[in-house]
Amino acid sequence: MDLIKFKDVKKVYKNGTTAIYDMDLTIKKGEFVFIMGSTGCGKSTLIKMLYREEKPTSGQILVGGLNVGKIRNRKVYKLRRKIGVVFQNYQLLHNSTAYENVAFALEVLGLPKSEIHPKVMKVLDLVGLKTKAKQYPTHLSGGEQQRVAIARAIVNGPKILICDEPTGNLDPKMSMEIMDVLEAINKLGTTIIMVTHDTQIVNKLKKRVVLLDSGRIVKDYKEGEYVNEGI
Repeated sequence: MDLIKFKDVKKVYKNGTTAIYDMDLTIKKGEFVFIMGSTGCGKSTLIKMLYREEKPTSGQILVGGLNVGKIRNRKVYKLRRKIGVVFQNYQLLHNSTAYENVAFALEVLGLPKSEIHPKVMKVLDLVGLKTKAKQYPTHLSGGEQQRVAIARAIVNGPKILICDEPTGNLDPKMSMEIMDVLEAINKLGTTIIMVTHDTQIVNKLKKRVVLLDSGRIVKDYKEGEYVNEGI
């Protein structure tokens, strides 16, 4: 089943810069896809259009049946409930515990505490932080902070998890720990789209790789086909 579909998508910014040219891309439910390419190739624009931080200038982006470019601003929340996003910088609330950081994502939806607690503990367990629920971010390692950020992104059960350089600030060991967590989430059925420059991770995981250059898809590797091309 096609979960995400780009049809002839073009993105031109107000300053005249074209970031994406005539893009066609299909991602199926349950896939794990790496988005790669040099700086300025259009990776960030691609994912920003997925969660409607940016609109396509032309063409169609369909996410779970929703036409992203046609959604009214007041209805964007309906799209974003389908999508979790994890950034390179963890963006945690430093005066809140790991538990409180994750719970906040449900509190804003108005869920009662009786529903929030089991959901939060379940995802903290999934990312390996159940015993650190009461720890503050300053007492957690970078890898642990990123796992809190991942737990927060998935606690509402999104169909899609977008990861923008989630291992960019981490050493190789912590990076692989994060990838183990993401693989576990993917095996539970969540579609994962990850932007990365880390060819070591990509080579090891052997997932699908979409390679961009100057706003265009230049290669779309099936699982296991990608070989390090020195990006």
